[in-house]
Amino acid sequence: MNPASAHDIATRVRARETSAEAIVRGTLDLIQQQNPLLNCFTSVLAEQAVEDARGIDRRIAAGADPGPLAGVPFGVKDLFDVAGVVTLAGSKILGGNSPARADATLVQRLKQAGAVLVGCQNMDEFAYGFTTENSHYGVTRNPHDSGRVAGGSSGGSAAAVAAGLLPLSLGSDTNGSIRVPASFCGIFGLKPTFGRLPRTGTFPFVHDLDHLGPFARNVRYLALAYDLMQGNDAGDPACATRAIELASPTLDAGIAGIRTGVLQDWFEDGASDQALAAVDHVARALGPVMRVALPEAHRARAAAFCITCASGAALHRQRLQSQPQDFDPATRDRFFAGTMLPATVLVQAQRFRRWFAAAAAQLFTRVDILLAPSTPTVAPFIGQQMMRLGSSEVPTRPNIGLYTQPISFIGLPVVAVPVWAGTGLPIGVQVIAPPWQEALALRVAAHLERNAVTTVHKAGT
Repeated sequence: MNPASAHDIATRVRARETSAEAIVRGTLDLIQQQNPLLNCFTSVLAEQAVEDARGIDRRIAAGADPGPLAGVPFGVKDLFDVAGVVTLAGSKILGGNSPARADATLVQRLKQAGAVLVGCQNMDEFAYGFTTENSHYGVTRNPHDSGRVAGGSSGGSAAAVAAGLLPLSLGSDTNGSIRVPASFCGIFGLKPTFGRLPRTGTFPFVHDLDHLGPFARNVRYLALAYDLMQGNDAGDPACATRAIELASPTLDAGIAGIRTGVLQDWFEDGASDQALAAVDHVARALGPVMRVALPEAHRARAAAFCITCASGAALHRQRLQSQPQDFDPATRDRFFAGTMLPATVLVQAQRFRRWFAAAAAQLFTRVDILLAPSTPTVAPFIGQQMMRLGSSEVPTRPNIGLYTQPISFIGLPVVAVPVWAGTGLPIGVQVIAPPWQEALALRVAAHLERNAVTTVHKAGT
């Protein structure tokens, strides 16, 4: 049985129409068949997953409530701590560390809801990349075209969901690392507001910009996972103490009264015909829209770059001095560049960040939702060094995230929704909401899904 096509997994497991063990064994069989090509996983936790599934079945047999995700298999990007597993964060350097003593907070919360963790998933080293072309663990291939990248840095997590290996996975997003692979793999991804979901028990990249969030093949799973993972955690100082606001009950509310703006200027410059058509396709489905500008977005992207490379370099400074040869070359060179940034640049970047957040807040007095491309193009080919932006040829890797970076720079919540381009490949659209309004973005995404504006196609491998 294909778990990704069984949207009613938990219902059927709870009703004892099937067992959690059967679901998990079927999932492990699929991973064994397809992962050698796709390379989504750095480790598969087969024995532990089967034992956890049996525990769910025993609870059901005893009349206990196993949780709303009973028997649902999920995976996590390999920067989440998993008890008994070394947290690699896509690196070779961390391979000698001791195994994690406990699961990350979000992993714990999904397990408490009855979900079954089946493995850890490939990523760009230390989450610094947009393609998941990892020199240590190999490239993760796009399930829709194995000659193309899956995106990054959460490429393994997105590709596993797109390939139908799992209905749900977790990733992280600093500059676009959920939204980019969701775009290239043609699935839904949620980057919540900065500080909404606790990062306790995950390996950091940039403390000021790191977000965690889920991937799924439908909006209802995305919202349910988000709801179950909410809640303050003392281990993450950025995780605000706010009331939990459930998104799932709002999904069927429709979009009446929601004002939509399409971002112009920076968010259109250089975009491919497919990216522009995808945004237009979504905008037409949402009724009358305004065309609006978010001023100085190009500076926001530049400031995000500066904060990213400097913060990453500070985190890894000792390793850069003692083990430079053990880094992925592409990651190492950018970290070295970060060590040379003057402090004045970082001060200016943080000051501009406050200004840019205020400009976005002012824009949200006129609209409720903003639309923008997730990526400038469909997935590039593996090893592709250059890409076209308008009339220019530019390096591929750093420019994939030019539309996502200004948004995560100020921590806005985004649902990435998939649209199918004329090329037969997917491309994503960002549905952007004001801070702490994840439910609104998910409500719009659910409307688009109900009306077949955004769809997830079965991947052929």
